Amino acid sequence: MSGTLAPRVVVVSRRSELDELLVRHGTRAAAGFYLRQRGRDLDEVAARHDALQAALTTVGAAVPADWRRGHVDRDDLARFLFAPEDIVVAVGQDGLVANVAKYLDRQPVVGVDPEPGRNAGVLVRFAPAAVARLLPAVAAGRAAVQARTMVRAVLDDGQDLVGLNEVYVGHPSHQSARYVVGVPGGRRERQSSSGVVVGTGTGATGWCASIVRDRPEAPALPGPVDEALCWFVREAWPSPATGVELTGGRLAAGESIELTAEGERLVVFADGVETDHLTMAWGQRVTVGTADRRLRLVVPS
Repeated sequence: MSGTLAPRVVVVSRRSELDELLVRHGTRAAAGFYLRQRGRDLDEVAARHDALQAALTTVGAAVPADWRRGHVDRDDLARFLFAPEDIVVAVGQDGLVANVAKYLDRQPVVGVDPEPGRNAGVLVRFAPAAVARLLPAVAAGRAAVQARTMVRAVLDDGQDLVGLNEVYVGHPSHQSARYVVGVPGGRRERQSSSGVVVGTGTGATGWCASIVRDRPEAPALPGPVDEALCWFVREAWPSPATGVELTGGRLAAGESIELTAEGERLVVFADGVETDHLTMAWGQRVTVGTADRRLRLVVPS
């Protein structure tokens, strides 16, 4: 941390389901009616909202009085400027850590689970009450930190994005996309599919895990700190013009996969955030491999 600036704790959260319902329906009564029509209960939604607010209150109180602080909603991450000395505290589900990871560069991240037992807890590893003792250790460099591999996609015009879980390349509506895929060793194939997913060891517990379940001969998935990546073609379509031979594999450190668009609009996005994407025109190429930077995830010691 900087010797002249006190650390800044940036709390990242997202609006609760109750907040979203109130935006859409205006009042709790209207939101309750909407939920009852679908066999749900407003009390359960309100309890989850209260748990999130209680966690945010506990985290806010844990920040030392002489430290700086900030707060950003998930929807505003693309417009928020993180500083090198920041400590990021993500309060919410595991996916929130993945959402913020792409905007960071070596800042440590503390994942806080507001509802232990409901979330998987893969990335949100701490209870709200643990933050008070944890922050000084993070600032002093004494906390245990796991460097998680990230994946990077680079267009041939220099545009790029990174993800913690995976990168998707395909049609924006997940319909058939046409492209040429090139893999290590020089093999190439023209394909039509519902997209290509390139995942990390962290992503191996999510989207990639669901793909592998239907593929008995799929390659072994990497671990979260392994530099290897896994890649899968979704629903490749055999035809006289398109093949189905290159549909999955592993990328070792330094290896990459290339896709050249044979359609006017393919998209590239990371970690399921479709609104933050790159667009490929016909003939444009994207290269996907391991990112240079890692997510510095604070873990229990």
